[in-house]
Amino acid sequence: MKKIWLLLSLLGFFTLAPLAMLIADETPVPQGIVPAAVTAVVQVPVVPAAPKIDSGDTAWILTSSALVMLMTLPGLALFYGGLVRRKNVLSILMQCSVAIGVISVQWVLFGYSLAFHPGTGFWGGFQWMGLHGVGLEPYADYSATIPHQLFMIFQAMFAVITPALIIGAFAERMKFSAFVLFILLWATFVYDPIAHWVWGMGGWLRGMGTLDFAGGTVVHINAGIAAIVTALFIGRRKGYGQTVPPHNLPFTVIGAGLLWFGWFGFNSGSALAANGLAVSAFVVTNTAAAAAGVVWAFIEWFHNGKPTTLGFATGAVAGLVAITPASGFVDVMGALAIGAGVSVFCFIMVAMVKPKFGYDDSLDAFGVHGIGGIWGALATGLFATKAVNAAGADGLFYGNPMQFIIQLKAVAVTVVYSAVATLIIYKLVDVLVGVRIEEKDELKGLDLTEHREAGYTVLE
Repeated sequence: MKKIWLLLSLLGFFTLAPLAMLIADETPVPQGIVPAAVTAVVQVPVVPAAPKIDSGDTAWILTSSALVMLMTLPGLALFYGGLVRRKNVLSILMQCSVAIGVISVQWVLFGYSLAFHPGTGFWGGFQWMGLHGVGLEPYADYSATIPHQLFMIFQAMFAVITPALIIGAFAERMKFSAFVLFILLWATFVYDPIAHWVWGMGGWLRGMGTLDFAGGTVVHINAGIAAIVTALFIGRRKGYGQTVPPHNLPFTVIGAGLLWFGWFGFNSGSALAANGLAVSAFVVTNTAAAAAGVVWAFIEWFHNGKPTTLGFATGAVAGLVAITPASGFVDVMGALAIGAGVSVFCFIMVAMVKPKFGYDDSLDAFGVHGIGGIWGALATGLFATKAVNAAGADGLFYGNPMQFIIQLKAVAVTVVYSAVATLIIYKLVDVLVGVRIEEKDELKGLDLTEHREAGYTVLE
């Protein structure tokens, strides 16, 4: 525990950032009298209008921020919590809750500055640490009609849910102390740099032309690759291979519904305005989720003889994952193709590849978020059209094959960096505090051994 506080103290030290100085450059305008006989036209320079807060846009992004927060708690917490054994349900809820707390503090202290301060380096910069310079006026380079702090807190909710998604890979077997340290380091050294590269001003993947409307690379591929790395190195759960059905499937379905609901803020809110693009993102988000849920259910029906509630819920979430990077760039037909395709790819990974290779991606964080995110990012390079978003680009099917190549490069960079950095962080945490709980504690369950609580009272 002392080592954890020492590391937190070192990270906190960097909040003493130098104060930025604002220098006003005023150019005097010479005054004089123009004689009536002079007929020359005096050219008056056009001054661009200052960014102005729009109340409608502000209200929508405030709402969207709350919707994205809802995705982590209780949405993801219930979705994952229902899938684990009952002796571990509170550990999942606790991990999702603490992810909100830890990453929210990290974000305002230095995470937002690292991810979004303009810069061409590994991170954005340190000038906005402690939200210094992040005020209530718009910052036009990111959003010209909402307060800068609103943009910041909207992005904070993305930073929160991304490490929380990784929980699905190591559920039921990671120490709580290791979890806290892991997500803090991972958010700082993996999420923040990739967010800057893709979304930040000066980010090199952004400059390359990468399209990621709401987080296909930054959130889902990033978390999915981290998930498979942690799953492989932490090892299988005790009793892996035995049939362990979800302990509370209604929890999982309610969680999936809350994720679907919150995803409208995730994708539609990424328009950063209450406008037509937000409407389009809303429509294609719902369309892709619906198509993916139906296709997954039919695949199960054909493959296993029965469609399942869990299958539809999993398919719907996969559809939401896949449409995320494309939601501001594709039309309804593109969304249908993306939603249908993701169920095929993710079903193969979850139902065929995982059992064949025997890795324990407990709740299919890699199989759904990693694979779904990769498909979604690549499909953006296929189905994107400037008819939906003039600020975007056309994809391969609209005459621009180069966009698919750009998306492929962005996927490759995210996969490689996330895998390597996650492995380094995992090994560091293992050295400092040990990652995996002891076997006897795992058999008892994390609720009792890590939190001294029980989710249920069982009368024998």
